[in-house]
Amino acid sequence: MNQRSIALLALTLLAAPFAVNQALQPSVPRASAAPLPGISPIQDSSPSTAGQPGILIDDRRAVVPFAVGERLDYQVNFGPIRAGSGSMEVRGIETIRGREAYHTVFDVRGGIPFYRVHDVFESWFDTRTLSSLKFVQDQDEGPKERERHYEIFPELAQYRELVKGEGEMQPSVSQPLDDGSFLYFIRTVPLVVGRTYEFQRYFRPDRNPVTIRVLRKEKVSVPAGTFDAIVIQPIIKTSGIFSENGRAEIWLSDDDRHIMLQMKSKLSFGSLNLYLRSYRPGTGVPVGTR
Repeated sequence: MNQRSIALLALTLLAAPFAVNQALQPSVPRASAAPLPGISPIQDSSPSTAGQPGILIDDRRAVVPFAVGERLDYQVNFGPIRAGSGSMEVRGIETIRGREAYHTVFDVRGGIPFYRVHDVFESWFDTRTLSSLKFVQDQDEGPKERERHYEIFPELAQYRELVKGEGEMQPSVSQPLDDGSFLYFIRTVPLVVGRTYEFQRYFRPDRNPVTIRVLRKEKVSVPAGTFDAIVIQPIIKTSGIFSENGRAEIWLSDDDRHIMLQMKSKLSFGSLNLYLRSYRPGTGVPVGTR
């Protein structure tokens, strides 16, 4: 069992990130969808922007379907065996180089006897543009430990990996996203069954593009309950779980929030699955107010 796969798969569209090549249409609330506990439709006082994810409201924050304090907890299984747990959290809003940024944390831990994994991925992305500003990977996998720090500069379309506080600038993309921030960006996309989306926004250009196929709608039962879901298939430039020949699928709640409910991947030696165990909505206002 490749223990690193637990962390990579749990990051949904991980190893990817991206900018929509096709114009996004306004999201339409689905009356038939079963909303998650504690969730109400997104509302805003401006009729021209209400319900349009990712649209800027004057000089305020972008309209997004999440808020500070939101937390999702997951159960990770390898086949029928529980192999670990994970969580996604919007920890707060901080200032990075004078820009207001969401601070999100993805934490996954687990493994088998004599081989344990504890990976933490932290992202800071602009509250107005959702562009990544900073990304930290702290990975502890068996005998190996690795920590990487990235500073990302959307205005320059450049990034640098910091080693002892220093690093050379390298080419990036405008409106960059990292592994963690993409998970939140994809929730603002009005996914339509039968449509394919291509993204060119990962901050390391050689990893682009990433393709998202919207497959179908169906009900799904997870430890947190039974929900209406929309199923997507991510395809990235890799020979791993999300390769074109892979069969990874992700279930998102079929409502305005697109909460990640479940993820399944069929590998040559078994399956690796992720299930939502609990959800706590954010306490902040999930629209553009300071």
